[in-house]
Amino acid sequence: MTMLVRLTQRTMRKQPASLMAFAVEPRAAETSSASMGVLVGASALMLASSFSTTTASNDHALNPNEWRSFRVYSNEQLNHNTHKLRLEFPEENQTSGLTVASFLLTKAHLNGKAVIRAYTPTSANSQKGHLELIVKGYSTGTMSKHLVGLKAGDHIDVKGPNIKFTYKPNSRKHIAMVAGGSGITPMLQVALEILRNPEDNTDVTLIFANDTEEDILLRDELASYEQIYPGFKVINVLSKPSESWTGYSGYITKDILEKHLPGASADNLVLVCGPPGFMLAVSGGKAKDFTQGQVEGYLKDLHYSSETVFKF
Repeated sequence: MTMLVRLTQRTMRKQPASLMAFAVEPRAAETSSASMGVLVGASALMLASSFSTTTASNDHALNPNEWRSFRVYSNEQLNHNTHKLRLEFPEENQTSGLTVASFLLTKAHLNGKAVIRAYTPTSANSQKGHLELIVKGYSTGTMSKHLVGLKAGDHIDVKGPNIKFTYKPNSRKHIAMVAGGSGITPMLQVALEILRNPEDNTDVTLIFANDTEEDILLRDELASYEQIYPGFKVINVLSKPSESWTGYSGYITKDILEKHLPGASADNLVLVCGPPGFMLAVSGGKAKDFTQGQVEGYLKDLHYSSETVFKF
C-alpha cells in the first residue's frame, strides 16, 4: 500500500494514501438506536434534521439538500457478512464534500416502499472520484441486505452529509474511542482525520468490542496503523473468542476502561458508539430527542462528565 510521510514533533509517521468508508446496519433489535447511526425511515430523517448540514457545491458530488444517484463500480465481499462498495461520482475530479464527523442518508425503493437508512462514512474530503462504503449485512437488515446484493452498474440514492461532531485538530491531548461492533464507523472517521494530519499531535486510543476475531472490521489495517503511528493504540475485546485468543475476553468493563482511558480532564475526550445495551453500560444512552443526555454507566463511575464524553 502506498504510504505518505507524516512528521510530528515526537516522531516520523506514515499515512496510507487511500482511506475507506464504512457503512453498517445494526441487527433488527437495534434498528431504532440513534447511537448506531443507522435508523429506520422517519427516525433517520429526524436524526438528520437534528444535525447541521454542509453547503452544497458543484465541486462536491454529495448534496445535503437533494437525493443523488450514484453508480456502483464494484462490490467486494470482505468476510462472512461484510462487503465493500465503491460508488462512483459523476465527475472524476469531484470530492464528496464530507466533513468529520458526518453521516449520509441512503434511499432505496424496496417492496413498494422507500427505505431510508443513515450510514457513517470515513472517506477523506479530499478523495476524488468515488466513495467507498463497507457494509455489514444482517439477515433482518432491509437496507444492508439490499446494499450487499448490489452489482456493478446498479445505483443507490444518497443525500448528505449531515454533521454529527465537529473535530478541531489539537483541541484535545488524547481522544479515546469506545466502540461496539458497527459503532466503529464514526471512530474511524475521526481517527483517520487525526492520523493523516501532520500537524495534529492528538493521541488516539480505540477500545473495540466484537463477538469474534472475524467480526473485527479491518483488523489488519488497524494493526498496521498501530505500528505506523506511535500515538495510536487499539485494544480489542471479544465476547466469543477462540481458544487461541490472547486479548481481553468477555465484555468491556469498568476495569478495562479505567486501565486504558486517559484521565477525566478537560484535555481529553471519550467518544462512544455502539448498540443500546453497550451504550447504557459504558456511557448511558442519548436522549429521545437525540441530544447527548446525561453521562451514566462506567464513565460516570470514572468521573467523566458531559464536557469529556461525546455519544454518537
